[in-house]
Amino acid sequence: MTKININTPMEELTPGGDIYKAGNAKEFKTGDWRSICPIYINEKCTQCGLCFPVCPDNAIPVNHEQKREDFNYNYCKGCGICAKVCPFGAIEMKEEGKK
Repeated sequence: MTKININTPMEELTPGGDIYKAGNAKEFKTGDWRSICPIYINEKCTQCGLCFPVCPDNAIPVNHEQKREDFNYNYCKGCGICAKVCPFGAIEMKEEGKK
């Protein structure tokens, strides 16, 4: 990332909003944005597979046996979509820090 000197002439600044290279969430741990946290209750989970396809952040890992695992909290933003689609109550949303 190029640092901009406050004395850089306007002609040398990049226009706002221009994207110069590809980027994705792998470079940014977006879980820091979360204020509501999903809690995975393994005992209630039937491995129905309804939660992980709806996660917009791909924060619900699935292992090689196609079984879901606990959340990847580095990338979960706490939107709660997974909890809404879970018919078994295996995901509860809690205020961050109150697990």
